[in-house]
Amino acid sequence: MSLRRVVTFGAALAVASAVLTACAPAPEGGGTTDAAECVRMVTNSGGLEDRSFNQSSWKGLQQAEDELGVEAEALVSTSETDLAPNVRQAVDSGCPLVVTVGWELAEATLAESEANPDVSFAIVDETVDAENVKPVVFDTAQASFLAGYLAAGVSKTGVVATFGGGNQPPVTLFMDGFVDGVARYNEVHGTDVRALGWNKEEQDGSFTGDFEDINKGKVLAEGFIDQGADVILPVAGQVGEGAAAAAVEHGSTSVIWVDSDGYDTLPAEFRPVVLTSVLKNTQQAMVEIVRAVQDDTFSSEPYVGTLENGGVEIAPFHDLESLVTPGLQGEIEGLRQAIIAGELVVESPSAP
Repeated sequence: MSLRRVVTFGAALAVASAVLTACAPAPEGGGTTDAAECVRMVTNSGGLEDRSFNQSSWKGLQQAEDELGVEAEALVSTSETDLAPNVRQAVDSGCPLVVTVGWELAEATLAESEANPDVSFAIVDETVDAENVKPVVFDTAQASFLAGYLAAGVSKTGVVATFGGGNQPPVTLFMDGFVDGVARYNEVHGTDVRALGWNKEEQDGSFTGDFEDINKGKVLAEGFIDQGADVILPVAGQVGEGAAAAAVEHGSTSVIWVDSDGYDTLPAEFRPVVLTSVLKNTQQAMVEIVRAVQDDTFSSEPYVGTLENGGVEIAPFHDLESLVTPGLQGEIEGLRQAIIAGELVVESPSAP
């Protein structure tokens, strides 16, 4: 990671002259540079190394640096009070593209986009309706359907579970797909695997209430393990590490990570319990958006990641591949192809 291009809001004013060298000063009243020479990204309060969409978005912008020659900088929000000022500072840098990450930044993104119509914005995992804002969203229900089918197929206890950080569409979309995948496995195999933590019909379930307190995730996961769950899908950012810790301590429970491949992004001690991950290819989306700004083809049409375009997927099974029989792998691949072909539609009220 290029730390000289990562600043927190509290330190930003003190180091502005050192870190904003790639872009000309913003024109009076906002505005952009003549070409897409730089891009600013604002994280949500989860921080840059959240092992989730902040981290993957930043990796995408670093890839754009290498491939497209832009200068990228991340402004790290450490609390809710940092959000709006960080977006404003990103705009004031004069960069033609500002990337914001997560629902927490929707209000500030909308406000700054309306005040600065010549600046292009992209917001990850949220929808903002404005002519100069491109939502970057993912139909994660498609991939989490495969993960739910997988979880049911490897469960020895007949009980799996999921929980979220908050009852928000980007979170519950994963949970909808997961429980539907479990239900499909039961339908195909005549089994009765139970999915704890989420009621799709009522759109309510188990939530920790934040995305940062790892201990809350551990306590909730331990409760599920006590009820027999041996596969858990946490959709809660860093809080999910608590579920991984509980799985390690229990010894016969595995976790399914989200957003990025947890096998690669989580501490190495958790690798033995990572069954797979439901992936969002945020990294490639960032490269494509930077290129569009450079080519003057940027539009507000949402980028929607699907199985078909490679925007969502499930990760390899890594150390736990032995749990996944060739037959089960074949069934999952058949479901993937059916979803891509439109023969199987995974539905959710939170679908983009």
